[in-house]
Amino acid sequence: MDLVEARYLPGHVGIIMDGNGRWAQVRGQSRSAGHREGAAAVRRTVRAARRLGLRALTLYAFSEQNWARPEEEVDALMLLLKDFLLSERDEILDNGIRLNAIGNLGRLPALVRAVLDPLRNDTERNGEMTLTLALSYGGREEIADAARELARAVAAGRIRPDDITPDTLRAEMPSLTVGDPDLVIRTGGERRISNFLLYGLAYAELYFADVLWPDFAASDLYAAIASYQKRERRFGHVGEPSAAGDGSMVAAHAPSPPSPIESALAGAAGPITRIAI
Repeated sequence: MDLVEARYLPGHVGIIMDGNGRWAQVRGQSRSAGHREGAAAVRRTVRAARRLGLRALTLYAFSEQNWARPEEEVDALMLLLKDFLLSERDEILDNGIRLNAIGNLGRLPALVRAVLDPLRNDTERNGEMTLTLALSYGGREEIADAARELARAVAAGRIRPDDITPDTLRAEMPSLTVGDPDLVIRTGGERRISNFLLYGLAYAELYFADVLWPDFAASDLYAAIASYQKRERRFGHVGEPSAAGDGSMVAAHAPSPPSPIESALAGAAGPITRIAI
């Protein structure tokens, strides 16, 4: 039985949702059918993340490169996105979720912006979890945009070239306003990043799942987090000796606020610190 620690949850989880098309293909269905099932997996995953107490969840919903797909598929994806935002609006609001979006949002059709923008405004003050949708997003493009902003600041005399540091570059990246990703999950069996959160990935833990995205369940999210919790995050440093004094090393974890699960367990009898998945 795998266990998820009530403490030491990753603060920011990113997911590359891959496999909708292949899921549909093996069933003799259209790619649009795969995307519809993928939307159901998004709903399951957001609910599981909220129950678990994750602070931030970023979903790679549509890349800048995805515009090159057949027009019919792109149109179907945009309609599906609009319908998803409409159907999930009440649940997002009721659960204190802040909806954010990153990417070249100006490329999104008006029918999507008409639903996306009001929901972002209406949830701006929610603080239970930030759900970020990466739409028309690319990691390289985001770095280039940040570099252009700093170049403009230098040209205007607001900063000097020597003022540009990794932190000042990072501050110009909308994807990292919720912090660097601690854990990035990719479904579908592929082992690549595909231009997702490139700058923030410097010290992220990676988890590759063979399950196709439409089949991704809450248990798959928990398994990824359980794997994360077994790893030692050194951030370029060496680990610290364990209390056992046997020369073994222990993982370094940044402190995080109590999750809903941890808060519930705090009132239970005995030192319960884990939940079965």
